[in-house]
Amino acid sequence: MPARSGRLEKRIPLAVPLQISSVLDPAAAERTTTENVCSLGMRVLTQRARELNERLMISSLMGDLRTFARVVYCQRLPNGHFAVGLQFQRQAVNWARGLVGAGG
Repeated sequence: MPARSGRLEKRIPLAVPLQISSVLDPAAAERTTTENVCSLGMRVLTQRARELNERLMISSLMGDLRTFARVVYCQRLPNGHFAVGLQFQRQAVNWARGLVGAGG
């Protein structure tokens, strides 16, 4: 049987407004938006680079979803911003379902 490669779960394109902050410096929060999500993680667009394995607190600006995540990659984009891959740390989170009806 061939080895499996790629994602464990398909990501859903979804723009969710968030606030992210470093666990070590919660006062330095940044408002951002997701590009895609799944129950195991998400890709967010940020204005500053993030360190590999940096732990972040993620809070939705719509609804009351919150979780911790770690940075799995940080990619510089042509426009000078960054795409950051995050893996949820404590539990799987259904961002799409949790935001249905939020902000309503």
